[in-house]
Parts: sequence; C-alpha cells; structure tokens
Amino acid sequence: MTIHTPDWVKHAVFYQIFPDRFAWSARVAKPNNLQPWDSPPTPEGYKGGDLLGVVERLDYLQDLGITAIYFTPIFQSASNHRYHTHDYYQVDPMLGGNRAFRELLEACHRRGMRVVLDGVFNHASRGFFQFNDILENGPHSAYLDWFFIEGWPLHPYDGARPANYRAWFNNRALPKFNTDNPQVREFLMQVAEHWIRQGIDGWRLDVPFEITTEGFWQEFRQRVKAINPEAYIVGEVWRDARQWLQGDQFDGVMNYLFAGPTIAYAAGPRVDPAQVVGRDYVTSPPLTGAEYARVIDDVVTLYDWEIQLTQLNLFDSHDTARLLTIARGDRSSVRLATILLMTFPGAPSVFYGDEIGLEGGVDPDARRTMPWDRPETWDMAALAYHKRLIELRHTLPALRTGTFHTLYADDAVFAFARKLENQTVIVVVNNDDQPRRVSIPVAGMLPDGQDLIARYGNYRNRIIHGTLEVQAPARDGLILA
Repeated sequence: MTIHTPDWVKHAVFYQIFPDRFAWSARVAKPNNLQPWDSPPTPEGYKGGDLLGVVERLDYLQDLGITAIYFTPIFQSASNHRYHTHDYYQVDPMLGGNRAFRELLEACHRRGMRVVLDGVFNHASRGFFQFNDILENGPHSAYLDWFFIEGWPLHPYDGARPANYRAWFNNRALPKFNTDNPQVREFLMQVAEHWIRQGIDGWRLDVPFEITTEGFWQEFRQRVKAINPEAYIVGEVWRDARQWLQGDQFDGVMNYLFAGPTIAYAAGPRVDPAQVVGRDYVTSPPLTGAEYARVIDDVVTLYDWEIQLTQLNLFDSHDTARLLTIARGDRSSVRLATILLMTFPGAPSVFYGDEIGLEGGVDPDARRTMPWDRPETWDMAALAYHKRLIELRHTLPALRTGTFHTLYADDAVFAFARKLENQTVIVVVNNDDQPRRVSIPVAGMLPDGQDLIARYGNYRNRIIHGTLEVQAPARDGLILA
C-alpha cells in the first residue's frame, strides 16, 4: 500500500508541555490548596499551571523556533498528570476549561503552530461516569461490560484487598476499558473525532499496544483522517513498532529507539544507571562512533522512509528522567545529543525546560516547574544553541526531508550527510574529550573544489580528491553546508 503521512510533521519542531508545570496565568481561577510553584514535584498535588499560561508564553516558544506543541492530557481528571480521565469532553477546569483551550488553539493556529493532544483510550479512572456507576450500583450497573469486572465487592482504594477488576499495570486508579464492547469502541472513536473537529492537529496515543481489539487502530485512523487527512497520529511505543507503522494505523511513534543509542553515544560512561532503570529504552553500554553508526543505520531503515520522516524524536519526556540528569549534569552530553536530534530524520521534540538546562530525575522529579521567575538559573548557552540548531533545521530543507547517508565513523567521531536535490548538509559529531582530525570520504556526494561553510561550529574548507578534512571539536559537532 502507498503510505501517506502528514507533510507538516516533517517540517515541525515539537515542544512537549506538562500543563500543570509549565506556566501559570492570573486569568484562570485557582483552588486554594496549591503547592508553591518552585517546590519539588510530588506524585499528588498541583502547582496550578494552566492553558492560558501557555498562551501568554507563545512569544517565547515562537522565538525558540517551536512550530508544534504536544500536551500531556488536558481533560478533566483528579490527578496532576491527568492520565486518570473523568470526562473526555471537558478540559480540566484547573487548566481553564474548554474556553481556555479554544483560546489556546486559536492563538497557536494564528501563529502557524500545531496542537497535538494526548489520547488516553486504554483506561479511564475511578471517577469516569460509567465506572463510577459500577462503584455505586455494583452488579446492577448498566455498564458492567464497559470494563473487566472479575469479582465482588470491588476495592478501588483498599490496596490490601483485591481490586476485582482489571486495571492498567495493576494500578486500580486506572480501570481498563473493554474495547471489545462495541459501545466502548464507538465512545472512544467519537471522542477522537470530536476534538479533531474542534481543530486539534493530531493525537498522541498513550500505551496503544495495550489495546489489542482487532481493527481498533485501523478504524481509529480511518475516522480521524476522514475529518482531517493531515492529522498526526503518533503512538507511545518504546521499541520496534513495525506492526503499527504499515500505513494503516499510526504515522509515527515516540522514537525511543533513537533516544536510547543516542544517549549511549553522547553521554556514554556518564549515564547514571539509577535514572534509566525500569525504562524501556537501552542507554548502555556506552557506544563508540562506529557502534552508534551501525545501530542508527538500523533505526533509519527499520520503517518506510515516509514513516521515518514523521517519527517523533526525543531524549526525555514526562515518563523519563531528563537527559541532563541522566548524564550526571554533563552539559556537553546534552549539546552533542541535541545536534543529532535537530539533524536526524523525523520531527524533533524538546521536553519543556530542556532548552534552559532544567534538571530532573525519574518520575515525579522530571516534572518540575518551568522557572520563569528565576532566570538566573537558566543555562543561557543551552538556550542559545537550541535556538541556533532549530533555526538551522528550519532554514536547511535537507535537514527535514533529505536522505540520510552515513559517511564516516570511528571510536569517537560519527559523520553523516542529509541530501535533498542540490543541497547537501554534512554533520560531524565527536564524543571524545579531545579534538579529532578526520578525513571524511564524500566522493559521489559532493564535487572536488566545493566550498563548505560551517553553519554550526567554526570551520571552512574545500573538498579535495573526494575527501573532506575536518577538525571535529571535543564533545561537540559541526554542521557544514
């Protein structure tokens, strides 16, 4: 079959926002018992971030070069992360409700920025109406077959007793939907259609591999794309996702297959094992340039090229420790990795705050608040190179849709080309603590006598006898065009 993916995603730079922690607006009424904005994050408790706070920071995001925002869940919920959905048709009042979301969506679209929402369709919450009806009425509830009830009585809060219903990851706060029930399936399809009709630009699907109902995701794609053929459907699948990426289900996945080896190469022995334990991506052992080249070539060829260009590439998220903390505070590791993120095929995604050096260990620590009121804590050098690399991605089309060619790899250096029609961009990265002089073969890629100018880093040279001689800086990179 011919695979079609949304063209805009190939040109996008995403920014992931955890709404409770990004920005706070005085225009949204707040309850009284909020935690102080700058206090350490906790599993429970709210900081009070909201959607109008995001609206008020769109100038910042646009200046950074962001063209798309992925929001973790925004629907009504009794949790700060909102993966415990109560009502799929209501934006959480603490975030400003549906009116605030409408203002946000219109403000983003006026700026040419896209909005992707988190779809939590595998499970609901104890407060979801149909499940709450079961809690109230027991075996007399009309909605028993919406979930998997295994015995009586139910124990939704008493961890010392069996829950007697199926829940995601045995978390009794998250009762699992019975998607084999046509009523449940239709309910979820209509939720997806409703928000696409409201104007959102796509769905990020939470744990979609947990829904094994025959044809569910195929129907989901058909119904979403019937409303907006350019809607982006991206799944949270951490490993090999080929079964979902045949063109009939998702347009891409969160590309942890890129994240793991890139962290292993860029951070190497600096990786703190305590920050990646239990996470389903591989960040060790450290990789040499040659080892990274072999792994990354496999990643690039794993999926159809049309799919590869709409993968959501990232290093960290609300589900992981932040890269700076994974690398034990080593800022050069983040810089190296970010060069690769912004030059690799697929849409790059920045987790809010990474661009200013925000730290954070495993959940809930990675979900710290954005320190708008403490600019002295910002890593301005990191912000500067993020802006520069994002700008290069926007100004060099080859970095967005050009073909990918590994050119050179040794124990420390990795070099590749992105080529689109008459534009060729050479990227060289070096994970060694010392500069490296290397000879990169480019015969057939670029002609002799061709001048190359560094768009990132300091370098200017000419190709001689099919070879590009470069000085790869220590723990840094070059982008030549």
